[in-house]
Amino acid sequence: MLLLDEPTAGINPTLINGIIDRLIKVNQDFGITLLVIEHNMRVIMQLAESIFCLAHGKMLANGTPDEIKNDKRVIDAYLGAQ
Repeated sequence: MLLLDEPTAGINPTLINGIIDRLIKVNQDFGITLLVIEHNMRVIMQLAESIFCLAHGKMLANGTPDEIKNDKRVIDAYLGAQ
């Protein structure tokens, strides 16, 4: 298992794509599980098979990237109610 805390913080968008590609390769080629804490949702949506979304220290939602990005609770907590 590889634990990564904000691996793309402060990195320019071009380099982020390379990091995503390398992490996917590590997971696929070596079977290493990635546990990623990240606020960049583009990164998470590309990397994750399963997402656990926390708000105020409590589980808000969990599921696939598609389930999470369409979850009203997640949208309200992270993007603001519309």
